[in-house]
This record gives sequence, C-alpha cells and structure tokens, in this order.
Amino acid sequence: MAVTPVDHPGSTSDTPSGPAAGDLRVLVLAGGLSYERDVSLKSGRRVLDALRAAGVDAELRDADVALLPALSADAPDAVVIALHGATGEDGSLRGVLDLCGVPYVGCDARSARLAWDKPSAKTVLREAGIPTPDWVALPHDRFSELGAVAVLERIVDRLGLPVMVKPAQGGSGLGAAVVRDAAALPAAMVGCFAYDSTALVERYVPGMDVAVSVVDLGEGPRALPAVEIVPRNGLYDYAARYTAGRTTWHTPARLEPEAADRVAEVALAAHDALGLRDLSRVDMIVDDAGQPHVLEVNVSPGMTETSLLPLAVQAAGLDFGRLLGSLVARAAVRSA
Repeated sequence: MAVTPVDHPGSTSDTPSGPAAGDLRVLVLAGGLSYERDVSLKSGRRVLDALRAAGVDAELRDADVALLPALSADAPDAVVIALHGATGEDGSLRGVLDLCGVPYVGCDARSARLAWDKPSAKTVLREAGIPTPDWVALPHDRFSELGAVAVLERIVDRLGLPVMVKPAQGGSGLGAAVVRDAAALPAAMVGCFAYDSTALVERYVPGMDVAVSVVDLGEGPRALPAVEIVPRNGLYDYAARYTAGRTTWHTPARLEPEAADRVAEVALAAHDALGLRDLSRVDMIVDDAGQPHVLEVNVSPGMTETSLLPLAVQAAGLDFGRLLGSLVARAAVRSA
C-alpha cells in the first residue's frame, strides 16, 4: 500500500516510557475467532516486535481454551489486547480479565461494550453534542417482519440518498457499502446482515475520510496527527484496507490548521464521552466546510504496519514500542 511520506516533528526520544516497563512481563493477545482473525494476528505480531524492541519481556498468545489456565498458572503483569472484532472489542474478554485480576491496556469492559455497538455509541455522542451523521438501526427480524420494501422506502424518505450501510457491530469495513440508488439498497442490506444481525443505515456525508488516534501516557488524553484516508474506489472497505495499492494515506491529513484543531478537539471529546482510557481511534468525515462528523470509535485499533494508529504515532515523531511500553506500565500501576 502506498503511504504518503511525512516530515516527522520531534524525535523518537520524545516518547515517555514508564521506568518499570522493562521489568514487566507482558502478554499480547491476538487471533480469536472473528472475521478479523488474520488482521488481529498481524497486529499482535507487530505489537510483540515493538515491545521486544523497547526492551519489554513480551509473549504472543491466542485467545483460546488454553488462555485462562495459563493466566491462572502464571499471570502476566499486564495484557495488550490486539484482538479485533467482538472478542477484543465488545467488552467480554476485558470482563474475563477483570475476573482474573489481570490488568490490560485500554478501556474497561463497560466502555468497550458501549463503543462496540455503533447505534449506542452514536446516541451517547449526539447527547454530548458531538456531531455524527443521522442514522437508523434495523435488526434483521424487524426488517423481515415489517416488509423489506416498505421499511427501505421509509429509510430513504428519512435519510435521503446516498446512505452508508454497515453492521451495527463490527470492523475492518466488512459488510459496509455506500448506496446511491434505492434499487441497490436491498442487496446492501443482505450483505450487511451476513456479518451482523443489525444493520446501521447512516446518512452519507461526502468529504475527507480521517482517523484521529488518542493516547494517554499519563498527562491526559492527547490527539495524535490526523491520518487522511484516500481509497482508490472511494470506500475504505476491507479490500481497501488490506490490499496493496488500494489506498493512500496522508499523515498528517491535508487539513487547514483550524480544521485540524477541530478534528483533534472532536476526537478528544468522543474519547471522553464514551469513558475511554489509554488509547482509541476516532473515525470521521470532514465535510467541505471543515466540520468533522464522527462515524465510529475503535477501542482496539489495528496495529499492523499500515494501520492508522501506528501511522499517527510515526507522524507525531514517537517510537511505537516505547509508547506501548508506557501504556503497559500505566496499566500495571493502575492494577496495583
């Protein structure tokens, strides 16, 4: 994949690192059974390599039946969750780690559940005054019971066209489609229901697709430089994310200074409204007037070579491994 070169401010030595990070034993969880397993394994290996390069004793493990016995026999000082999809993002694994008394990087189970369900998260964002496109959440059962044609007609009446159709719970652009013609809406809904029992139909906002990563290294949440996403086919779907040559990224995003400040403020507000901690990634559209609209918030961002959070870390002049070491040290101290 092509990545736009970046002039990096500062140096990698600017990254804070918890002094105890090198003394900790860290478990990186990756894999799982979701549709995003392969991406998760790549994220996990990248996290593992970065932590080891920073001098942290780290091990990679799948989230399978052997995990809980291993935690009981020899619990790590902290866990980094590199699982994508439901296992890593719906709060269930975090709840189990809480039961085991094992600290982890990232938000708690409650906040993860909230962010994972896009309609619920959008409701919280809207109540907090954070702009997010208008939407309708439609379970498959209601779609069938009430009559697909009648329901889709009302959706178009309410939201207009084009619309974005995507799973209410899910990531990596799986099951997502932009619908510009009402005749294409039924097929998009069927494709969406293949990945989740509830579809989120959202008003499509044209503009610049950006992602803002938020990290907290001990001095409060900080927004990293926005990453601009330019997919060749106009939609940042699974193929655009993980197929070479399908997407170009610009870090920092090509925004006017005022718009760049605004997206950073909105990202921090979304992170706070959902009760997140340590790290998150806020996905937005910036319209032609420079107004950001939050699409979703990810509590377990991708960590591969071309994932958006590592690109933002690089653009900020920070060292990825030392940043992870700081987050691990904070998690361990928080548990103690």
